[in-house]
Amino acid sequence: MTETNTSKHKIHKTEAEWRELLTPEQFYVMREKGTERAFTGALLNNHDSGTYTCGSCGAGLFTSDKKFDSGSGWPSFWLPISADAIEAHEDNSHGMRRIEVTCANCGAHLGHIFPDGPQPTGMRYCINSASLGFDKQ
Repeated sequence: MTETNTSKHKIHKTEAEWRELLTPEQFYVMREKGTERAFTGALLNNHDSGTYTCGSCGAGLFTSDKKFDSGSGWPSFWLPISADAIEAHEDNSHGMRRIEVTCANCGAHLGHIFPDGPQPTGMRYCINSASLGFDKQ
């Protein structure tokens, strides 16, 4: 079985290893680039203070003070925890042109970036709850 990550990522696992570690929904979203249904994610209405982490590897991705209610049905953030926490990739699937967001540490699919977020960045990182963990402060 081949690795599901490129060599630039710090964490490398086979598809079988990821399947053992993740729930079926997490595997579908993070490894097969799926999307959970809008307004169903466990972290959508989370208002606790803390850090949102990668559901695959635990790397810090976003902080609660950068989260906002976009009305889109998915947790939304206007800025990642650091510039090197995530990677952006062009995504032309499903007849759309979007920018995919992945975890820089393990390559897990997180969601997409849209240019309709609040200031000061104007960006909306639209992230699947299934791709996230949460460390409460």
